[in-house]
Amino acid sequence: MQFIKPGINIDFIGKRIWAVGLSGTLILATILILAWKGGPNYGVDFTGGVLIQVKMDRARAPAAIKDALRSVGLQDSIIQEFGETGAFEYLIRVRQTDIRLTGLGEKVKKALMEAFGGGVEIRRVEMVGPKVGKDLRQKALFAIFYAILFIAIYISGRFELKWLMSIVMALSLALVVYVFSSFGAPVIWLIVIALVVTLGLCWMLKLKYALGAIVALVHDVIITVGAFSLAQKEISLAVIAAILTIVGYSLNDTIIVFDRIRENLRRSRRRPLELILNTSINETLSRTILTSATTLIVVLALFLLGGGVIHDFAFAILVGIITGTYSSIFVASPALLIWEGKFFPNTKGAKGQGK
Repeated sequence: MQFIKPGINIDFIGKRIWAVGLSGTLILATILILAWKGGPNYGVDFTGGVLIQVKMDRARAPAAIKDALRSVGLQDSIIQEFGETGAFEYLIRVRQTDIRLTGLGEKVKKALMEAFGGGVEIRRVEMVGPKVGKDLRQKALFAIFYAILFIAIYISGRFELKWLMSIVMALSLALVVYVFSSFGAPVIWLIVIALVVTLGLCWMLKLKYALGAIVALVHDVIITVGAFSLAQKEISLAVIAAILTIVGYSLNDTIIVFDRIRENLRRSRRRPLELILNTSINETLSRTILTSATTLIVVLALFLLGGGVIHDFAFAILVGIITGTYSSIFVASPALLIWEGKFFPNTKGAKGQGK
């Protein structure tokens, strides 16, 4: 099935400066939001505490539920509406980790029934210890980082046949992580340092395809986290699974474009690189739009009809599909121009590209 007619020539590469401006604005906004809120809004999975899901007979204000929980010492809980509109379900998130789980559900039910009358049902009560939450948070962050790292190694070997350089990069990164971790550096700073070193090694070892893929993947992850912070959603284990899915989905789009770029470079080495990149993106545009659109429809159905349990997962995938498709076209491919010194459109190739 061919959605777009052959021979289409949209000047994507010519719009790279506008794309950089848009991506830079979104990433800067994400950093500012995270700084303002003191970091990502981790869920009970990562911070430790108790999660209680309650179904009411009608809508109740979160402030009223907090007041009702004062009698059991849970007035500082975070109350969040849960599920579909009209379900009247709420999540009560308790940050305390020294609470006894035995009988807690009955105490909460009794307190709510005394305040609001009947029609209160406890759906679930879950508890995560602080040490377990911290370990899960560290493992989740490392999972995202190692996924991006192994992708960089694969891209370098697959497209540039530089498996030795890829192994050198991996060993160098392992050494850097070991040195900084021995000094007790926090996990988040370890990952930031490792990513900076990865990008630097890609530049020094001339792994241009790996650099383009990593920049695109980091771009997608940051914007997805920013969307969660803006929407005041919590990052849970399900969301980490969604982010890893986004990394794989975005890479799939990027590899298709990169593969066509490599084929076109072999066929016509004398053509300007900007023109080859633009042609390659246009030739794969039909496949990109069809794949993204069909996946988007399924995820949108999950987001609207899947219920509260899968809502945050579907939201992350929804954002990731949009940013992943965008980054494959406007981030990963234009990054290849850095090696040729033609990222900024002031060369003859760039001027002649739109002809």
